Amino acid sequence: ARPGPFRPGEFALAEMRRKHNATLRLLCRLAAGSVLASPGGLLPHGNIIGQLPGQVLRTAAGAQLLLRRPSLEEYVLLMPRGPTIAYPKDISAMLTMMDVHPGDTVLETGSGSGAMSLFLSRAVGPKGRVISYEIRDDHHNLAKKNYRHWCAAWAIGHMEEWPDNIDFVLKDISTAALDMKSITLDAVVLDMLNPQSALPVVHPSLKQGGVCAVYLANITQVIDLLDRIRTCKLPFLCEKIIEVTHRNWLVHPAKSLSDAAETYRSVPYVARPSYWQDAHSAFLTKLRKFRPPLS
Repeated sequence: ARPGPFRPGEFALAEMRRKHNATLRLLCRLAAGSVLASPGGLLPHGNIIGQLPGQVLRTAAGAQLLLRRPSLEEYVLLMPRGPTIAYPKDISAMLTMMDVHPGDTVLETGSGSGAMSLFLSRAVGPKGRVISYEIRDDHHNLAKKNYRHWCAAWAIGHMEEWPDNIDFVLKDISTAALDMKSITLDAVVLDMLNPQSALPVVHPSLKQGGVCAVYLANITQVIDLLDRIRTCKLPFLCEKIIEVTHRNWLVHPAKSLSDAAETYRSVPYVARPSYWQDAHSAFLTKLRKFRPPLS
């Protein structure tokens, strides 16, 4: 990140401490004359612009907000949504499944709000390529908008530009067989209701040994997917089916410290699981393409 202060046009993340050791995060794109509205009061963007990230500023009502630049994970969780996004915890697992490298070409079906597209863009780098198919016009436009906003803000707040490496395509992947003929894919991500309809189209373009990661909400969808692979004798092996859960913990002093002197004394701590947990969001299925034996 550029060591300089916040500039107009980039994103700022405001954090406010709340009850039970919780943190409220607010995302805003800085613009002169605009105001950040929070439960703790208003903070003009003009008070943020020119400040270095990592500083605590006060709202008009006196509440304290920590201002900093957002990570990609925080951006995708707070950016405008249409459909439910693939959560970063699941995206990380799928990137590991596919073993995506810089320079790879990856196909995504189901652009959605653009969360997976952004993480794939970073993974393949400026020499790679992401091809993202979406059947719905509103989702297609939202994914492109979220991507453009992140790229523009990144260029302002960092030394280099974000890679311009995503091709957003408004089309049903099941009708894209001709598009696939001239492409060699290193990996495929399917985030759609009926991924089995896409497999016959994409598998000829996926390299031998390449991985197709499938994101499905229900286990019955996974069963339907595997049954279609079996009955249609598609050249895929199911290597694993997982769900990713995170168990969040709260660790804090058992009582409030009333003065500075107490910070030098040993105090009891409370350590327990958080009230809010990142539990089930999807089933992730790892399929690997193989070459059928010669008969």
